Amino acid sequence: MTTAAMHIARTGLDAQDMRMRVISNNLANVNTTAFKRDRANFATLGYQVVTAPGAQSTQSTQYATGLNLGTGVRVQGTARIDTEGSLNTTGNSLDLAIDGDGYFQVQMPGGELGYTRAGNFSRSPEGLLVTSDGYQVMPGITIPQGASSITIGTDGTVSATLPGQTAAQTLGQIQVANFPNAAGLQSMGDNYVKETAASGAADLGVPGENGRGTVRQGMLEASNVNVVEELVDMIETQRAYEVNSKMISATDDMLKYVNQNI
Repeated sequence: MTTAAMHIARTGLDAQDMRMRVISNNLANVNTTAFKRDRANFATLGYQVVTAPGAQSTQSTQYATGLNLGTGVRVQGTARIDTEGSLNTTGNSLDLAIDGDGYFQVQMPGGELGYTRAGNFSRSPEGLLVTSDGYQVMPGITIPQGASSITIGTDGTVSATLPGQTAAQTLGQIQVANFPNAAGLQSMGDNYVKETAASGAADLGVPGENGRGTVRQGMLEASNVNVVEELVDMIETQRAYEVNSKMISATDDMLKYVNQNI
């Protein structure tokens, strides 16, 4: 029985170690543009049913509660918390933030489509609107050389004044993608996520329509990590780890006592 308790405590150590990794990653990305914090979710392992509730205790009576012994805990998964971070003004005409739900669509290497809320975009040598990694923002928008007074409306419409002209011309429209289950998107690193069967297909369209957020020019979304909350979680995780470690020590002491005295 004592070895079972030691095994259960070990699952607790593994679970708290995983939670600490999640918290550490959240804190490491506190200044990452549009980063969404993760939360570790846990579930109990199987139960050993010694006596089932309702089983006959005597010929005429039944057990009211039974006897079920747990076998530990496991990490069920991680959930991305998609609350919106604060919008910070940068003054850069190609810095964009989504005010509300949705993602920018980008063309990844190999033709795969990725999605991001990090709108720190720039202009490529060919004039294309690209991410900081050089991936093209979809649908492709070309900003001609020498264009000035670049304006991006809340509906994603991009306009600019071209050389030799006085009136602004429309260059294209940035679109925003929504998903039936955004929590099902798979993180890829570098601020990108990709569509999965769990997320459902992307609903790409005009910003501000059908529940999509609007585009804010000259702003970037900050991380939604709350440092104080993460530090409290870190202390709680540390204490839980210590308790499970003490359980292993206590179980070991029990085994030593049995070996020495029985």
